[in-house]
Amino acid sequence: MARAGGGARGVAVGRMAAVVLGLAVALAAAAQVAAAAGHDYRQALSKSILYFEAQRSGRLPGSQRIAWRANSGLLDGKANGVDLVGGYYDAGDNVKFGLPMAFTVTMMSWSVLEYGDQMAAAGELGHAMDAVKWGTDYFIKAHPEPNVLYGEVGDGDSDHDCWQRPEDMTTSRQAYRLDPQHPGSELAAETAAAMAAASLVFRSSNPGYANQLLQHSKQLFDFADKYRGRYDSSITVARNYYASSSGYGDELLWAAAWLYEATGEGHYLDYVANNADALGGTGWSINEFGWDVKYPGVQVLAAMALLRGKSGVAHADVLRRYKQKADLFACACLGKSGSANTNVRRTPGGMMYHQSWNNVQFVTSASFLLAAYADHLAAAGQAAQCPSGAAASPAELVAFARSQVDYILGSNPRGTSYMVGYGAAFPRQAHHRGASIVSVKVDPSFVSCQAGYSSWYHRQGSNPNLLEGAVVGGPDEYDNFADERDNYQQTEATTYNNAPLIGVLARLAAGHGGGGRRFGHSLAGAEVDAAASVKSGNRTSSLPSSPSLAAEHESPPIGIEQKATASWTERGKTYRRYSVTVTNRSTNKTVHELHIGISKLYGKVWGVDKARYGYVFPSWMQSLPAGKSAAFVYIQAAPPADVWVTGYKLL
Repeated sequence: MARAGGGARGVAVGRMAAVVLGLAVALAAAAQVAAAAGHDYRQALSKSILYFEAQRSGRLPGSQRIAWRANSGLLDGKANGVDLVGGYYDAGDNVKFGLPMAFTVTMMSWSVLEYGDQMAAAGELGHAMDAVKWGTDYFIKAHPEPNVLYGEVGDGDSDHDCWQRPEDMTTSRQAYRLDPQHPGSELAAETAAAMAAASLVFRSSNPGYANQLLQHSKQLFDFADKYRGRYDSSITVARNYYASSSGYGDELLWAAAWLYEATGEGHYLDYVANNADALGGTGWSINEFGWDVKYPGVQVLAAMALLRGKSGVAHADVLRRYKQKADLFACACLGKSGSANTNVRRTPGGMMYHQSWNNVQFVTSASFLLAAYADHLAAAGQAAQCPSGAAASPAELVAFARSQVDYILGSNPRGTSYMVGYGAAFPRQAHHRGASIVSVKVDPSFVSCQAGYSSWYHRQGSNPNLLEGAVVGGPDEYDNFADERDNYQQTEATTYNNAPLIGVLARLAAGHGGGGRRFGHSLAGAEVDAAASVKSGNRTSSLPSSPSLAAEHESPPIGIEQKATASWTERGKTYRRYSVTVTNRSTNKTVHELHIGISKLYGKVWGVDKARYGYVFPSWMQSLPAGKSAAFVYIQAAPPADVWVTGYKLL
């Protein structure tokens, strides 16, 4: 389980000078592209979908291909009087966490919707649809009433005390639910998004099932919106594993966007547009997209609607603001966001880097967004517009996405594939209970919690079962990786690492002209190789990642002014006291959940508290009314820090 796997360091605006694309970088890029030419994307696609069969909970079907797995969790939900058999284990544990499971199904569905034709050409569309349905069948069970959703089975604490095959589980299988007295808008809305997206997957082949999914989706969205509240305040056992750091505004917008795609009903688009300010859709700029933070996904979906001309006159302006954020996300990933210290960091080998724990989840998610967005931009004859005045062409976006996939598949300084079973060198000791213990089909002897630890977890050598297709957490910021079972930050794989990757792999397997179909609309593909020389961007840069992309080409409602108010010399150093004033420039709206990004801060700061996505004002200052200001100070023996707005909601 990815205990620290979510969150977003947001994005900011900046760009390395054009000289970065000098001869040395071009030669390095050419070398990596040459190495990548040998990658078998079709094989990687097959394996990445196969991995989901290793994560199945419940009674396995006759078509099960991962033969070392057997039935598990057959009594799930019984104590609660509901059938909760089925679904997915999120990672290397035996807990069914609802939020990452729902995000996984949403991203698998989106992958099929964009690149289903390419999956069919590779002979994998049926397997991909089976993987989606395994999740949605469970969600139908978990939603027995309009305002009830079961969001977790088992708990991470007891699971951590135990190393057992899922077939031997003796840990708690308690089920935790949401209802009007125990709301959970993130989880209910994400599950609504998953079922709406999946309804499109099955619209042609199984219309009755698609209608059933759509009905559940609508009810869950209404539940999430009417009874608002953080899901981890209701299901508290999830806090240490999948806490909702970003709140539920992004999930509500995400669900509404998917319901609009699935139904074409205008009131869902109205919701996305009318709540753009209040729920942060046009106020937040985040360069990490994953199970916790959906803002980049919402922004890309809204931009796609605009590009397809589905916005209507009434909403064109606000959807253009969404598109600006989508463009900024793309530009930050490519290192073209306008300010030298605000692009997404990269390892020396060229991989996007956000955090030490399961960093690859953000690499696969961003790669999918970039590829899908590129294909829609190409179909509309447009490019992503960067604040610096430069443009990021669809070809550049696809080329960069390919570079990230190639890194995962082995085009990296270690020559290691981070997909189990792909390539000559790949992780052999994935942090995974089922894979690390001999199969129950080989040795049916019961394995207790502690025996699992003593006999199998600490055992040296490869896992007895191959977790084929699993994409592990990956290397650190210096491209270092230790293939050790107890190195869970790097060797644990998750379903949400793989879910977006299947779409990108299908896109790449199709080669040139492999653009997406997007709900039946054939799109012209951007050339993958055309921009190979730009894929390295600032790949050797050691500049720090920054939480936000301030949209410099907009007129932001929040102003920031800082100045030195005092100076003195001490021990040969000149210290300055800087005062920063943050002003709400809106004439009639209040700023809520204001987050401030600060980089190049070398001294102490007073008046703001550190938060996951930057800094926030103290809890007693919950909002900033129209025309009002707030201030904080810091002291350092250096030039002024860089200060910007990470995100906000405007009500």
